[in-house]
Amino acid sequence: MVLAVAVGAAVRFSPSATGIRGNAEGVAEAQARVGRLEAALAEAVDAWCFAPLVRNLQVLRGIRLVSAATLVAEVGDLTRFDNPKQLMAYVGLVPSEHSSGARTKRGRITRAGNAQARTMLIEAGWSYRLPAREERRYRERVIEMPEDIQEIGWKAQVRLCQRYRRLAAAGKPQPKVTTAIARELVGYAWDIARRVSPAVAG
Repeated sequence: MVLAVAVGAAVRFSPSATGIRGNAEGVAEAQARVGRLEAALAEAVDAWCFAPLVRNLQVLRGIRLVSAATLVAEVGDLTRFDNPKQLMAYVGLVPSEHSSGARTKRGRITRAGNAQARTMLIEAGWSYRLPAREERRYRERVIEMPEDIQEIGWKAQVRLCQRYRRLAAAGKPQPKVTTAIARELVGYAWDIARRVSPAVAG
C-alpha cells in the first residue's frame, strides 16, 4: 500500500510501513517457493538420461538449471541436428529470407519451432551485455566439469561479450543484439551436446 501526500503542486509518495512489511514477506515467500521448485527440478533432472547435458550446459553464461533443463526438455537430443545451423532454425533464431531473382533479402527471425526454447536462449543472451569475467560463483559452478567443456564456456563468454558490445556500439537495437547473441549461443550449446553422452536410462 502506498499513501499519497500532496505538498503544494507536487505529489510525494510515502510508503506505508505495513505495506512494505507485507510486500517483503510476499517476496520472501515467493523466493522460498522458487527455491523449493528448483530443488525438486534438480532432483528430477538427476534421474534423467539427459542429466549430464543439463549439467554441462550450465558452463555457458546465462544458462542455469531452469534454462538448461527447459532447453533440453523442449528440444530433446541436441545432437540429432547435423550442425548448429539446423538447431538455430529449429528454435526459430535464423533470419527469414525473401528471394527475387538473384536478390535475397533477409528479414526478422522466423520464430518457427519451439517458442519456449527460443525465449530461454534470448533471455540468456541478455547476460552477455557485461564484460567477460570468471567470478567466484561461476568458478564454483564449473569446477567439476570436464576441461574441454570449461574451455567452450570461456570461449563463448569472451566472444559473445565482445560481439554484444560491437553490435550495440554499431547502433543495433537491443532486441536484435540479444537475438544475435542467442543465435550464436545455440552453436556453443550444440558443441557441448556432441561432447556429452546421455546417461543410460535405468
